[in-house]
Amino acid sequence: MNILVIGSGGREHTIVWKLLQSKQMHKIFVAPGNAGTQDIATNLNIAVADFDAIIKACNQHKIDLVFVGPEDPLVNGIYDELKLDDSTKHITVIGPSKYAAQLEGSKSFAKEFMDKYQIPTAAYQEFDKNNYNQGVDYIKNHELPIVLKADGLAGGKGVVICETTAAALAEFEKMIVESKFGQAGNKVVVEAFLDGIEFSVFVLTDGTNYKLLPMAKDYKRVLEGDKGLNTGGMGAISPVPFVNADLYKKVVEKIVKPTIAGLIGEQMTYEGIIFIGLIKVNNEPYVIEYNCRLGDPETEVILPLLENDLADVLVQLGNKKLNEVEIKISNQHAATVVVASGGYPNAYETGKKVTGINNVTESTVFIAGAVNQGKNLITSGGRVLAVTSIGNTLQEAVNKSKGSIEKIEFENKYYRKDIGYEFEE
Repeated sequence: MNILVIGSGGREHTIVWKLLQSKQMHKIFVAPGNAGTQDIATNLNIAVADFDAIIKACNQHKIDLVFVGPEDPLVNGIYDELKLDDSTKHITVIGPSKYAAQLEGSKSFAKEFMDKYQIPTAAYQEFDKNNYNQGVDYIKNHELPIVLKADGLAGGKGVVICETTAAALAEFEKMIVESKFGQAGNKVVVEAFLDGIEFSVFVLTDGTNYKLLPMAKDYKRVLEGDKGLNTGGMGAISPVPFVNADLYKKVVEKIVKPTIAGLIGEQMTYEGIIFIGLIKVNNEPYVIEYNCRLGDPETEVILPLLENDLADVLVQLGNKKLNEVEIKISNQHAATVVVASGGYPNAYETGKKVTGINNVTESTVFIAGAVNQGKNLITSGGRVLAVTSIGNTLQEAVNKSKGSIEKIEFENKYYRKDIGYEFEE
């Protein structure tokens, strides 16, 4: 079996690492990949947006399955492109159609979907240039805090929580009038602020059947104590300590099942992962957002806890037989801690030599933003590494990752030492 993984981050390194454990694996290709995937698979110098080159590579390397990592190619229709081409239509593609990917690509589309299928979410209104003044009045009369979301993809930066009306009005103007997020902010969803604790649910679906992967909690803020600017994620843990049997049942009954019913009701082609960002408010789950792929760095904790042969599961998904799969999840704990370049998520330097990874024995190091130059590993991104550990307790897993990070060096490295801090015993 030949598989092509699309993407270049820590998520994709983890997906390749997991797939390589499969008994039926023959070759794995990654487009474009990174230094981590280069060591264990075959990187292809193809951009994630170059669909023509991806189709050509699928034919050249006799690809049986394509696993799409990032959201952009999904929202832009890579599933449809592969399925409409006679030479690649037989390939299993892990991801939704362009239409279904609007659940991530458009906040207003997702909100309307949730309304229609009575899925719990924050109250909202949507505005654009045509009803801008109504939006101004709506914000002026809204309770605080208030949340503004750019409708389209904005690289994880399109959500702003405003504590004052003046700040909300200024942000609203920046989004719609000044095009702060480009076309992504042509429409803005204004919604009520939900006060609670966030967690993530990952659902595998073949469009009709579904299975739940391990749940996770990530840490977006750059500074310890969940302070500072939002990032792509500074760490993650799994399982989520506060998700008890009662909350789990509510997630399944109130959110997962109606979501799958919605896919069927809207005739959405969806053969992949639904990543549901949730918030627990008074022990009730509400949807913050849908994503149409695995999260990063959540992937780095959920796949190590998955005991199934991932390739086998994906084959069954492609055959519309996910109902015949029994998902097996380890009862241990996983923690990943992201090692970032100093200054991230603002300006940061790259080109720093990374040393010491070969000294790590208790953890698995996934490469996020680094390249090979000769025999050296050199930083190339804001988030450089994700260091994942397994333990019998959350604290054991976190401590292993922190100990491993101390063996790794590069100039101005930075990491949060408090991942999982709310749950320390």
